[in-house]
Amino acid sequence: MKIELTENAIEWFEKEVGVTKENGVRFMGKVYGKTDIHEGFSVGMNVCQPEDSLTKVTINEITYFVEKNDDWFFSGYDLKVDYNKKRDEPVYTFIDQTLL
Repeated sequence: MKIELTENAIEWFEKEVGVTKENGVRFMGKVYGKTDIHEGFSVGMNVCQPEDSLTKVTINEITYFVEKNDDWFFSGYDLKVDYNKKRDEPVYTFIDQTLL
């Protein structure tokens, strides 16, 4: 699994979430909502440091990651994070690894 962020998403996390090089952004599955591949679950995020990461990417000295205990939510997919300016929120797209 890999995580990809667009420039707009990176800028949003740095400005709006207040993430710095001293902490990171964790992506996880959370109850309620819907994704492209999950009914009843959505993507949540939390500002913290990785403890037992499944995958991570560091951009501008900030780590974006998924923990191993969230493998059930992301298994078989890569995560692309973009930003929707109109809604002022991140947009999460799951990319099927078998199609790559």
